[in-house]
Amino acid sequence: MLAQPYQLYIERRDASRNMARFYAMSIEQTLFGQACLIRRWGRIGAYGQTMQHSFDREDEAVKLFLDLLRQKRDRGYRPKGKPVSPDSSTPEG
Repeated sequence: MLAQPYQLYIERRDASRNMARFYAMSIEQTLFGQACLIRRWGRIGAYGQTMQHSFDREDEAVKLFLDLLRQKRDRGYRPKGKPVSPDSSTPEG
């Protein structure tokens, strides 16, 4: 059983490049007791693509979840509705 729920939905928008993308992740338990990281991404408004990763231990799934989150934040993805500042190199407080 999972210690806590893990769910994330972030977006990246850039009107000058006609870019409107989303990235969603969740960690769920399979019928066999494994932790399963489910990723979905694509253009906002479309279903997009899906990928699943199964792990024997929850901490392995959480590590990949956090690594992917860092990568997406570095590429400009933010929670829905949160504007991206012109200087994205400054940490948000």
